[in-house]
Amino acid sequence: MRIRLTDIAEHAGTSISTVSRVMNGKPGVADDVRQRVLAAMDLLGYERPKQTRGRAAGLVGLVVPELSNPIFPAFAQAVENVLAMHGYTPLLCTQSPGGTTEDAYIDALIDHQVDGIVFVSGLHADTRAHHGRYHDLATRGVPMVLVNGYAPDVPAPSISADDAAGVELALRHLVSLGHRRIGLVVGQERFVPAQRKTAAFVRCLVAMGLAGDEAEARTHVVTSFYSLEGGQASTTELLASGHTAVVCASDMMALGAVRAASAAGHDVPRGLSVVGYDDSLLAAYAHPALTTVRQPVDAMSQAAVSTLLAQIGGERVSRTELLFAPELVARHSTGTAP
Repeated sequence: MRIRLTDIAEHAGTSISTVSRVMNGKPGVADDVRQRVLAAMDLLGYERPKQTRGRAAGLVGLVVPELSNPIFPAFAQAVENVLAMHGYTPLLCTQSPGGTTEDAYIDALIDHQVDGIVFVSGLHADTRAHHGRYHDLATRGVPMVLVNGYAPDVPAPSISADDAAGVELALRHLVSLGHRRIGLVVGQERFVPAQRKTAAFVRCLVAMGLAGDEAEARTHVVTSFYSLEGGQASTTELLASGHTAVVCASDMMALGAVRAASAAGHDVPRGLSVVGYDDSLLAAYAHPALTTVRQPVDAMSQAAVSTLLAQIGGERVSRTELLFAPELVARHSTGTAP
């Protein structure tokens, strides 16, 4: 089917004349509008004219964990979009168990002479991992940014969601619904986000009068893998001890919690309220739709790229951590306590 300028303009939410200016490489078009037009061309299958392609400013490595958890593709897409707006070509490196290691990817990216690297939930988030790889990059003068997993010993800026604030939002929501026996389903405590979520949960449970002390509060925490199966196994354990609500450290774990409730004969939310974390793409389309804590992925990705480009441009940037406030998105997986 022949694609018309009107189709592109309608899809991009702009005028035909603006589309024409973008297609002919003319100035006078805002960057965000130009990006919308180019995205519309791609989505409609319109081959970009040569003058719209531009010259790549350089290569940037993007290292993320496995893509089965939807939050990581979300970060990858958001970071890639911002890089593309600045003319950089991203080199996506995804890890999987038994696959290419982070160190191997770093070596490959150095061989490709990348201008910088963005690490999302990498080994920097593992408190038991050796951080020498990042010190080596710093010694070489390779700009880098760490996302979700602050490592104070690594000389690089860090961008994170405020995990403590997210857990508190989830708990206050459940308490407002009358829940008093609330559990936390979280990943292994060797990882910084898990440590922060656990510490906040324990502290809030005591402060809200839901546990006598921290030792008692920790009995409401179950650790497992960040997966559907991990969430299901942990929630099964919490259901057996009479919990009426669970806060999960990821949406994948929350889906496992819903499955555990169903297997135990509990309806969600009438028998068990479930709160996820991330607000990944699947959360709104789950059954029931997940109440979840939204990570501000776009804002975090924008900050990560801006900080990296500042380093590439020779600017001195803060090596401290920048925290982004999460948001509670209430849907149908939480309800009044039974």
